[in-house]
Amino acid sequence: MMSKAATVEIPINSNGDMSTLAEDDSLEQATKRQWHLDEKDLQQVMVSGPNLNETSIVSGGYGGSPQGVVIPTGSIKGPAVRYNPDFNKRIPVAGSGSSAADEAARGVAAEKLDSVKKWGLNTYKCTKQMISERFGRGSRTVDLELEAQIELLRDTKRKYESVLRLARALTDHFYNMVQTQQALGDTFADLSQKSPELRDEFGYNAETQKLLCHNGETLLGAINFFVCSINTLVNKTMEDTLMTIKMFENARLEFDAYRSDLEELSLGPRDAAAVARIDAAQRHYQVQKDKYERLRSDVCVKLKFLEENKVKVMHKQLLLFHNAISAYFAGNQQQLQQTLEHFNIKLKPPGADKPSWLEES
Repeated sequence: MMSKAATVEIPINSNGDMSTLAEDDSLEQATKRQWHLDEKDLQQVMVSGPNLNETSIVSGGYGGSPQGVVIPTGSIKGPAVRYNPDFNKRIPVAGSGSSAADEAARGVAAEKLDSVKKWGLNTYKCTKQMISERFGRGSRTVDLELEAQIELLRDTKRKYESVLRLARALTDHFYNMVQTQQALGDTFADLSQKSPELRDEFGYNAETQKLLCHNGETLLGAINFFVCSINTLVNKTMEDTLMTIKMFENARLEFDAYRSDLEELSLGPRDAAAVARIDAAQRHYQVQKDKYERLRSDVCVKLKFLEENKVKVMHKQLLLFHNAISAYFAGNQQQLQQTLEHFNIKLKPPGADKPSWLEES
């Protein structure tokens, strides 16, 4: 259509008014020629339609020439426009994650929420049971024989801790005495060289202090072995058993809490909702009962092995302590040395814990 129609630029002045009346006539004539197309051309246009690649855009404008500038649209390159039937469908945005990742995240969040919910419910029930027991309102499961053994173990641990503390104090004091004897022996030996008139007297005392120092180091080796064995028995073997006992006591509290909850629900009405709650409480009660019985069995086994191990260890250590102390204060150096060899105790050479002069430099 536009290829057959005349196009006339309408120049305007700086105020936007038309300059002359002749230009008005030209505009009116151009408009008439544009719209009075013959019927044949109009029908051809309606049938064939305009070809965008052959259509020209006539540009006239502000300050342009009256004839205008013709720009063929075929020279304009750009992306092709196509109809997308799925335009209204949801398209995932980059960076938002796939649906599988979203499902996994929701699953993790649901698991965490469920675990927090279970923990809160379990804490509430156990706290309620604990308060009821302290005020004498609730009942608790009692195993008199097992609780007596547990109490005996705790009392034994307190006494062994006292023995361990005193043995360490003895080690510290005796070590200081040995160090003093060594210094005194060195002083006597130095004075025997510088005092000719008292050389023999200082020499006898120097040899005696050095012998006592040597025997004291041997006795320190025996006492240190005794302390290490008692420390292992108290702070590892007994402590491991007490940790199992603590888990057993917590399981006992949970078991009684769910047992009390089941008893309360059983005394209530028996409608459909109540029956469902009773069934759920029965399942929880059975789980806690199995856990309680399993930990009770573990505690009984550990208490038995602990008693056997304690007797064996203490028999050896008490014999060592007695023989070493007796030999030292009797002045029997040979018996003291044989005691350490009998218990496979190896003494460190003097200065073994100190770094060499190469390491210090």
